[in-house]
Amino acid sequence: MKSLSVVNRHIWRYRRLLLLGVAFVLVSNVLGLYPPQIVRHAIDLVGDLVRLNRLHDGFAINNQFSDLIGMGLLLFGLLVVGLSLLRGLFLFFTRQTLIVLSRKVEFDQRNDIYRHYQDLSLAFYRRNRTGDLMARISEDIGHVRMYVGPGIMYTLNTISMALIVVATMWMVNPTLTLYTIAPLPLLSVVIYLVENHVLRRSDRIQKQLSRLTAFTQEVFSGIRVAKAYARERDFFSKFEGESNNYRSKAMDLVKLNAVFFPVVMLLAGMSTALTVWVGSEQVIQGQLTVGNIAEFIIYVNMLTWPIISVGWVSSLIQRAAASQSRINEIMKEKPELVFPPEGPVVSQAALEFRNVSFTYPVTGITALSDVSFSVAPGQKIGILGATGSGKTSLCNLIPRLFDPDSGIILLDGSELKAYGKVDLRNAIGYAPQDVFLFSETIRENIAFGKPGATDGEVREAAHQAGILENILDFPEGFDTVVGERGVTLSGGQKQRIALARAIIRKPLLLILDDSLSAVDTKTEEHILQNLRQARVDNPSMAVMMVSHRVSTLQDSDLILVLDHGKIVERGTHASLLQQKGIYALIQKKQLIEAEMGVVS
Repeated sequence: MKSLSVVNRHIWRYRRLLLLGVAFVLVSNVLGLYPPQIVRHAIDLVGDLVRLNRLHDGFAINNQFSDLIGMGLLLFGLLVVGLSLLRGLFLFFTRQTLIVLSRKVEFDQRNDIYRHYQDLSLAFYRRNRTGDLMARISEDIGHVRMYVGPGIMYTLNTISMALIVVATMWMVNPTLTLYTIAPLPLLSVVIYLVENHVLRRSDRIQKQLSRLTAFTQEVFSGIRVAKAYARERDFFSKFEGESNNYRSKAMDLVKLNAVFFPVVMLLAGMSTALTVWVGSEQVIQGQLTVGNIAEFIIYVNMLTWPIISVGWVSSLIQRAAASQSRINEIMKEKPELVFPPEGPVVSQAALEFRNVSFTYPVTGITALSDVSFSVAPGQKIGILGATGSGKTSLCNLIPRLFDPDSGIILLDGSELKAYGKVDLRNAIGYAPQDVFLFSETIRENIAFGKPGATDGEVREAAHQAGILENILDFPEGFDTVVGERGVTLSGGQKQRIALARAIIRKPLLLILDDSLSAVDTKTEEHILQNLRQARVDNPSMAVMMVSHRVSTLQDSDLILVLDHGKIVERGTHASLLQQKGIYALIQKKQLIEAEMGVVS
């Protein structure tokens, strides 16, 4: 229960519902005591009246006895129905308090975890699998809710019902009470042991279902590759194997349940049999009436489900404790990046790196080493380098997706750590190398960069990104749904929509991480011209562009050539060509490749 103690603060928030739920449970259980007593009185009264009727056989008073029996049965029946309805009403109130309480706690916990997920840095997501994080916010939260709702409700019901019913039975006849409840503890132990097996097998089923789901999702995400290589049959064989494993584990649970329920009914039936057997002997001895036996049988039935629920609730608590432990592990994670609540406001894109070095915390790979440069407002800086040279890492440091190990980064004269998260990132438009589009319309994907953007702003951003004509050619235009991760679009179209998403922010610093690699040279030139005009219109804005093509960067005010995390060359396009170093070699190679492409 130590891990579940974390949930107490959520429960305490809704203590009024908890107290009401406890009160409703007690009232409903007290009301449940009266129908068995009414049945006892009814049976005994009918028996007495029948005997009196036989004594006065042949007399006119017999008709009065018959009327009394009918009226008595009708009255008792109405009382039982009325009390049952009243008890049902309080059971309804019980669920409306305790189950609603559990749903509110579930809502709060899920929001807390999601909010915490958003605060954690990218390094956390590199260490953890997405599927595992999803399981903690969905399945694990669901297990904890079962403890807060049904777990607490049935625990209260079991304890109060057992105390009230056993005390009432004991006052009627202690001996019969001991015989009646004797099999019930054994029933609870059996259920507890069986539920442990059910829990383990259910967990195996759930894990296998997760593997089956993950496999299916991966195949469908890469369905184009699967079809291109004609691997459908191979994937079907693997899917069939995973399905067979799932079926086998599910059948193990079905077989266990097939044995479990008859055993439960047998042990519950033993209590009823003992009640009839021992109670009949005491009726013969004159210690009890037939009505007492009927009363005790109803009490046994009232106790059966609460006793059965002991094992089930124990399993619920075990599962909830395991799930809450997994949740606590996540909630104990501390954000590696801490932002002040308030800070200065970015007014212009004056960016400066001073001796910045950065090593990825998970892999230990050094991405940047002693990097220094500066960008003035209105300038364009180009970043060129081979794969793994640190270009993307440099871009990630500016919006503080990571923090450098050493050195400082200044924006508008203040260190990045001085800015609030919203103020800093609102000043930056970032089109990352790994394009991600949401499964929404094109309009919503572009407007994601500026919530509440007008249709005119969305259209203008699309124009500047060179994607407007393509969008208008679609049958649905801006209302075209792009599918999961933009699967319905080409690579160049996805890049330009991501670029439009960054442009619509009208940022002071626009960072384009190889965002034009999939577009043709004509479209690229159109976009570059639009960006030049944007800098003219907004002199405070600067552009940082990463590319592997020299033609994309040649109009930059400053070009940095990175190699293994270090700046090996810097300057303008003309000065770098004069140096006849790496930059000049790359340009020469790309010119030859372009000429060969034209010839072919």
